[in-house]
Amino acid sequence: MGFEIPWGSIGFQLAAFLTLLFFLNKFALKPLLGVMEKREELVNGNIDSAEKSRKDAEEFIVQQRKELEKARVEAQEIIQQAKKLSEQQGQDILVQAKENAERLKDSALAEITREKEQAVSALREQVASLSVLIAQKVIEKELDEKEQEKLVQEYLKEVGDKL
Repeated sequence: MGFEIPWGSIGFQLAAFLTLLFFLNKFALKPLLGVMEKREELVNGNIDSAEKSRKDAEEFIVQQRKELEKARVEAQEIIQQAKKLSEQQGQDILVQAKENAERLKDSALAEITREKEQAVSALREQVASLSVLIAQKVIEKELDEKEQEKLVQEYLKEVGDKL
């Protein structure tokens, strides 16, 4: 049974395999592993950058929401202030209108009183002058009582017509 192991052939094949492995490791595997490591670093860098960008975007969104809410609150405050101001201005206008109306009323009443006093004064002057005229005519004419009454009625009628 003569099975023999060819040690020389195995040694040669082993030496050739180890030489091939050495050259593959030196010229193929190391550069290939270096490229793969660079690619892995690049992918990890991109993932980290994307994660940072996502976090920055989320922070920006949160900040923008806060700013928007702040702007809404400020807008509501401005609207409330404008309403208060318009109500106050409306009340001021009403007060001024009432004061003006009261002033005009007082002025009109004073004018009416003045004109009334002037009319009464003019009437007194006319009555006085008519009384003097009546007295002159009565003195000029010695009239009986009936004619004197008639004369007084005529002058009173004249005074009434002039008023």
